[in-house]
Amino acid sequence: MSNKAALPLVAVTADRALNGVHQSHSAGEKYLTAVSVGAGCMPMILPALKDEISIASLLERVDGVLLTGGYSNIEPHHYGQQAVPGEEARDAERDRFNLTLIPQIIAAGIPVLGICRGFQELNVAMGGSLHQRVHEVDGMLDHREDKTTPTSVQYGLAHEITVQSGGILAAIHSDPKPMINSVHGQGIDRLGEGLTVEAVANDGLIEAISVTDAPEFALAVQWHPEWQVRDNALYLAIFNAFGDACRQRLRRR
Repeated sequence: MSNKAALPLVAVTADRALNGVHQSHSAGEKYLTAVSVGAGCMPMILPALKDEISIASLLERVDGVLLTGGYSNIEPHHYGQQAVPGEEARDAERDRFNLTLIPQIIAAGIPVLGICRGFQELNVAMGGSLHQRVHEVDGMLDHREDKTTPTSVQYGLAHEITVQSGGILAAIHSDPKPMINSVHGQGIDRLGEGLTVEAVANDGLIEAISVTDAPEFALAVQWHPEWQVRDNALYLAIFNAFGDACRQRLRRR
């Protein structure tokens, strides 16, 4: 295939979980579809195999990285906290891999888009911390979905955000107070070093961040723009901008 016809290759981070009696590495179809139809790139699932994969070699071959959402939470020792009481899904191998991967993505100048857990991973990788239960923090709203409702309702528009002027989101979408979905129980407490706030919710919770001095597109959002990406102008604009940055890297490669 010629370079003109080639699509940018985007590594899509995976969850690690038991499938029957064996561990499996997987990424949701909605993320893969959004990379394909929203960003116009070729998705490739990236397993969370920290000791088996040469990250440096990988990053020489990809044009972007999508840090996906997930059903697990980052183990709180990674940001200096003890786990709060209660059952929480964990994915220690994903933590080990992604928190090692992210600083190298940034250093290599590779376009990156983080979503939900991926947003939180970017913050933790840059030295930030999380609220383990946002709904238990004084003054914060309950940002969780109602799991008893249909998926279309869970991922429906839930609240508005205020986009900060001068940032990536403001440059790619004209609405300063767009509506977004809200499907998360954790959120940013202390902002990581070298990160810029791109948007906040009405309760002040940070909803989008970017890497301040990144030479390429480096954005992460707390919501899920991959959900029905073609039907929401903001969601599509995010993936379009990510895809454009990946195409620029492919041309340079």
